Amino acid sequence: MFEGTTVICVKTNDKTAIGADGQVTFGHTVLKNNAKKIRRLYNGEIVCGFAGSTADAFTLIERFEKKLNEHGGQLLRSCVELAKDWRTDKYLKSLEAMMIAANKDSMYIITGNGDVVEPQHGIAAIGSGGPYAFAAAYALKNNTDLDATEIVKKALDIAGEICIYTNKEIIVEEV
Repeated sequence: MFEGTTVICVKTNDKTAIGADGQVTFGHTVLKNNAKKIRRLYNGEIVCGFAGSTADAFTLIERFEKKLNEHGGQLLRSCVELAKDWRTDKYLKSLEAMMIAANKDSMYIITGNGDVVEPQHGIAAIGSGGPYAFAAAYALKNNTDLDATEIVKKALDIAGEICIYTNKEIIVEEV
């Protein structure tokens, strides 16, 4: 698990939304409180969120964008190809980050262990506040009529109340 962030993605019947807090920490110190950890890729059709080392995450996002371009925006294939490279490439192997990538139909968690996981329940969460945000989103999705964007916002707000590495400077993107 990576300290210093919370990223959550939720898919409901009509929407997929991904959001993150804005806190960047170094040890026990907040370095920045309004970082943008969500990126739109491939003409805005795909959104990606990251947790972990910022430089490592930017490197992965760049590599992922290349994979999307190579494979015509095919999300699953691009995720698998990135995970393969990440696991086998000597340079990439040392990167410490995780990603969630989503389009309107699917979402995947990608790790440096070669994992590409399509999460159950239409909810994916990573980072130190991920378990809190996931639990909140799961409860909201199953007990309210809120749409994906509202669930993501409320789940991040709840995680911000509990996790010391998560703040309430929330950015949400919808696909």
